[in-house]
Amino acid sequence: MSVPLAVIGVGNWGRNHVRTLSAIPEAEMAVVCDVDAAKLDWIRHQYPSTRVTDTYEEALRGVRGAIIATPAAQHARMALAALEMGVPVLIEKPMALTVRDAGAIVDASKASSVPVLVGHLLLFHPAVIRLKQLIDGGELGTPYYMYSQRVNLGQVRPDENALWSFGPHDVSVAMYLLGGGPVRVTAHGRSYLQPGVEDVVFLTMEFASGVIVHVQMSWLDPHKERRLTVVGSRKMVVFDDMQVREKLKVYDKGVDRPPHYQSYGESLAIREGDIWIPRVSNAEPLRSELEHFVAVVTGDVQPVADAVSGLDVVRVLTAASASLKRGGTAVALDGRSN
Repeated sequence: MSVPLAVIGVGNWGRNHVRTLSAIPEAEMAVVCDVDAAKLDWIRHQYPSTRVTDTYEEALRGVRGAIIATPAAQHARMALAALEMGVPVLIEKPMALTVRDAGAIVDASKASSVPVLVGHLLLFHPAVIRLKQLIDGGELGTPYYMYSQRVNLGQVRPDENALWSFGPHDVSVAMYLLGGGPVRVTAHGRSYLQPGVEDVVFLTMEFASGVIVHVQMSWLDPHKERRLTVVGSRKMVVFDDMQVREKLKVYDKGVDRPPHYQSYGESLAIREGDIWIPRVSNAEPLRSELEHFVAVVTGDVQPVADAVSGLDVVRVLTAASASLKRGGTAVALDGRSN
């Protein structure tokens, strides 16, 4: 029997939820909510068996789970209402815009024992999952540093900067791959198109292990890049999400220190090895995430990205925002989950 779910918010990304959810046999798209009448008319035409409403309180009645894909400023209010009604939620990223609101969601989820899944989509990407296996299995040796580029000439948002728009992806992936949060962050950015809204942000996260992660984020760039490079003591990996296939490439490259050498010049030797392309599933991350949410709702699994992990990401973004305002001054964090 399919699980009745609500989709709240059918903007650009909410429509992807609607499209994907409608193709999952285990799920029933019971109700769709939006304040835009034209969007609800589109739902009526495309999915005539789905109930529509313009109030989220109504959408939460009679369902077993809800997907919140509204603007981020509304996430906390709607999520808390759902948890109070005992309805599990999948909250799109970022989970909230303040640490206080994110913490309130964590507290409500714990108090009610109602699960929360945060939409950190890349944690369901087969290439990211495979990369995690490579790191944990020691294939790369000791991780040294990572850097990512998430840039394009794309949608300019008036209500959030590039950090809060793109940052949740790279912050959540870095914390997932490294098994914890950073202890220090710095961020630099500039507002070129709109006063006070940074179009480009450079974020650096330092982890207790010594790993440094650098992230470039911009919607004002001639290239569209979605790339992550991980450099380890034995091997290096590039995850290029713009590639249709061969999204992961492992480079058997590095610098070796021979056990015995006669001079300083012989102490370090460049190693050039093979390039290996791991086999990676072509499963759609959004479908995997929604199927996981159905399993969370039915009690079969615990959330991969729960409310605590959502709070951890908001903490990092908040610290990075503070660094931005201070001209790139380092801001310390404890690196631990709530």
